[in-house]
Amino acid sequence: MLKENGKYEIFRGNKTTKTFSIILTIFTLLLISTPWWLDRSSIRTLTEVMYILALAQMWNLLAGFGGLLSVGQQAFIGIGAYCLVIFSYKLGLNPFLTIPLAGIIALVLAFPLSKIVFRLHGAYFAVGTWVVAETLRLITSNFSWIGAGSGLSITRTMKGIPSWWRESMTLWFAIVVGIGSILLIYYILRSKYGLALRAVRDNEVASKSLGIDVKKVKLYVYLIAAFVTGMIGALIFITKLRVSPEAAYSIDWTTIMFFSVVIGGIGTIEGPIIGTIIYFLIREYLDDYGSWYMIILGIITIFIMIKYPKGIWGSIASRYNIHLFAIKRHIRKR
Repeated sequence: MLKENGKYEIFRGNKTTKTFSIILTIFTLLLISTPWWLDRSSIRTLTEVMYILALAQMWNLLAGFGGLLSVGQQAFIGIGAYCLVIFSYKLGLNPFLTIPLAGIIALVLAFPLSKIVFRLHGAYFAVGTWVVAETLRLITSNFSWIGAGSGLSITRTMKGIPSWWRESMTLWFAIVVGIGSILLIYYILRSKYGLALRAVRDNEVASKSLGIDVKKVKLYVYLIAAFVTGMIGALIFITKLRVSPEAAYSIDWTTIMFFSVVIGGIGTIEGPIIGTIIYFLIREYLDDYGSWYMIILGIITIFIMIKYPKGIWGSIASRYNIHLFAIKRHIRKR
């Protein structure tokens, strides 16, 4: 709570946010312990939930908080995947050490890529990010050293690592990026940078008039999202053990991000959490229906966008004034 002189005080947290922070802490500790008491199939599912949650949070950071509507985030998933191929499969580095390295390389490559896509605005920016991802896919497809268009199996990267440790380490890294992405956005939004970020999203002209460096704010968001998404890309293909350009740079990854964020509530931390849970519940029951699965996902997305423009959590928060994260400042009399 932040106290001010006079008759009023400014505060952020309340009983709801404090209770949720305790629940999140307990839930995280429970997740970490699952390799000792949960079966391997369930551990793999939890791993996938965590990295999809992280992807959704990063896309939400870009589009929901930064106003950068990207349909090409799969570019950084692909970069992370092929960092795994080059450094682990080809050069023999431990695959789990490749995860942070993939994030760093994605961050470094994101800087020159930002010089290209930031020259575009609105729908042109969205298309530009997709073109970048497709260009990277085509470039990758022409290098036979890393499997070219057919891809390659990277099973030997796990040689010498016991299966229990492989499954456990993969889950723990997934928890780091999943829960870590939530905490990262939480601390960004509580900072002065978070205020500038939301101001830029709402009105760039007004933000400039207040002295905010709009280009720098957007660049930082783009680089942060690239760094985390690059790590997720390496993590995803540690679980799959086969990398191909079609899989690594598939637009399906961005489709999943978009669905999770829009269904849950864009521009909220809680939204991608709700959206990810809904996505996995739908997939559990519809995955056997082939192409109908994606069609039904699209129909549900359109329905939610029309019926609940703010998403499920956004509508709940607006109606009942419930917030699980202490981000917004409130004023009350002493």
